[in-house]
Amino acid sequence: MTNQLLKDAVHANALTSKQGMLERLFTLAFSGLVYPQIWEDPEVDMAALELGAGKRILTIASGGCNVMSYLTASPAGISAVDLNPAHVALVKLKIAAIQYLPDYESFFRFFGHADEKANTFFYDRYIRDRLDAETRAYWEHKRFGTGRRINLFARNVYRYGLLGRFIGTVHFLARAYGKNPRKMLTATSLDEQRRLFNETLAPMFDTKLVRWMCRLPVSLYGLGIPPAQFAYLNAQAHGNVAGLLKNRLERLACDFPMEDNYFAWQAFGRGYDKADRVAVPRYLSRHHYETVKANVDRVEIEHASFTTRLGREPVEAFDGYVLLDAQDWMSHAQMAELWAEITRTAKPGARVIFRTAGDESPLEAALPAGIRARWTYDPEACRAYVAKDRSSIYGGFHLYQLQASA
Repeated sequence: MTNQLLKDAVHANALTSKQGMLERLFTLAFSGLVYPQIWEDPEVDMAALELGAGKRILTIASGGCNVMSYLTASPAGISAVDLNPAHVALVKLKIAAIQYLPDYESFFRFFGHADEKANTFFYDRYIRDRLDAETRAYWEHKRFGTGRRINLFARNVYRYGLLGRFIGTVHFLARAYGKNPRKMLTATSLDEQRRLFNETLAPMFDTKLVRWMCRLPVSLYGLGIPPAQFAYLNAQAHGNVAGLLKNRLERLACDFPMEDNYFAWQAFGRGYDKADRVAVPRYLSRHHYETVKANVDRVEIEHASFTTRLGREPVEAFDGYVLLDAQDWMSHAQMAELWAEITRTAKPGARVIFRTAGDESPLEAALPAGIRARWTYDPEACRAYVAKDRSSIYGGFHLYQLQASA
């Protein structure tokens, strides 16, 4: 599928230039499923947004873990958009699954295990005919060697997609050096987590092969990092991207208890905690199942850009906005256009959150003074959110709040 929205967002340079070629390679890689699970911590998001009953938010969907988890706070409505139609199809699948699968157990096995043949039976019996034609066509599409795309949920969908294959490559490289990332999941304390990290994962980043690979922009496409974002990372790291990634992986491996950090379970075990069901996203917890199911009809999802979606809204339409790391892809002109629409549609006191590959917010340099003056920003508070984010892969978390009109 040709995705013009994605091309418009990423292609900033001519095809004949090196950067232009890298941009087109990225959009080719990003055209299919990228994030079966997203890597933004919804616990941090919900705290920063002060999400609760009566609130209406607009978010980038990605794999939909955030959208589904936000429903546990019973907001009035969640509008979600994504440039990638595969992500839209995944969110619609999750919505239909919790609506029509018979119980919590079948829902958890579909997305918590995501590797059982029974999942295709449950899809055919309960979900397939409930999907719109476009979404059904996506999951019914036959892939070479694996049959229908929905069969990924019988083969561990988290091993697939661009991110899943990237994590698989990291595991392959680790085993080639005689290391096993799965050992991280055996740790029973933070001290043991740090010891295992230093023994099994840290040495890899000192090898010539890994350091060379980290200098190649295409090597990080699996993390969803486009060329412009890679260039920023490389500049911040003074050319030592391997060292920067090592530091962030260390934070993931060592700063949070392994028992409930499902990001660590995905990184080191390529799946969730199926036995105790503690290290799972909020929307997959039995405790939240009924709330998510009751609220799921409050979600609307579409294949569109954030700015375009806002253009259809009246003034004071939203209480919160979740931009993920999308602004790392944007020019200053695109950010100014986006924030003009956010400012127009924001309710008094509305909150906007986003993440960045680097530490600093790009808005201080990108926004026109008139728009920037409408929003408050507390760098110290934002650094505190970074420290709480269990996914640990971003350098910055940023929160802006709309001030009352003068």
